[in-house]
Amino acid sequence: MVELESDILPQDVRDGLAAAPPRRVRRPVRGIRVRVGDIWYPIRAMDETGFDLDVEFAPKLRGLVEIHDGGTLLRVGLVVAAEPSRNVMHYDFKRTTEMRAAPPRDYVRAEPWDAGEAR
Repeated sequence: MVELESDILPQDVRDGLAAAPPRRVRRPVRGIRVRVGDIWYPIRAMDETGFDLDVEFAPKLRGLVEIHDGGTLLRVGLVVAAEPSRNVMHYDFKRTTEMRAAPPRDYVRAEPWDAGEAR
């Protein structure tokens, strides 16, 4: 295949391709992250009361944040910064809302339920 490409492309194009810097391979983003506006920060640890960020990346967060696992939104919450300890900054949740797989129903379902349906 390389032989065919070198036969088809003009010499100046081949020289330009050879001189071009190699493409950086972008790794897919994995793990739980917090989103504040358009900026993403990786979360080191998270529990029901809050989450931890590295001190070197940690801004003074306060207000509404989104917690994502890859591309999936897990929860939205209000946070306040707590005291840093060693290399970790802890943020406490004032309030969080878990995201649902489906919107809540605003009506009462008639019984009986169909097999396999969520109640």
